[in-house]
Amino acid sequence: RRLLDESDLAMARVLEDLVGVLVDKGVLRFTDLPEAAQKKLLARRGARTDVNGHSPLVGGEDVL
Repeated sequence: RRLLDESDLAMARVLEDLVGVLVDKGVLRFTDLPEAAQKKLLARRGARTDVNGHSPLVGGEDVL
């Protein structure tokens, strides 16, 4: 069960980064996402900025 939980967390991070890349490349508009998804992504982006001290897609060894 622990392995699945860790995998879920890692997969959530991958999906979060994927959405960011698709938005940056103009393939997807952030506003195309459901409002609930937008709120969750914005909250995570803010939390990652707080933890990392910079934008989540700028630098950092764990960014794709």
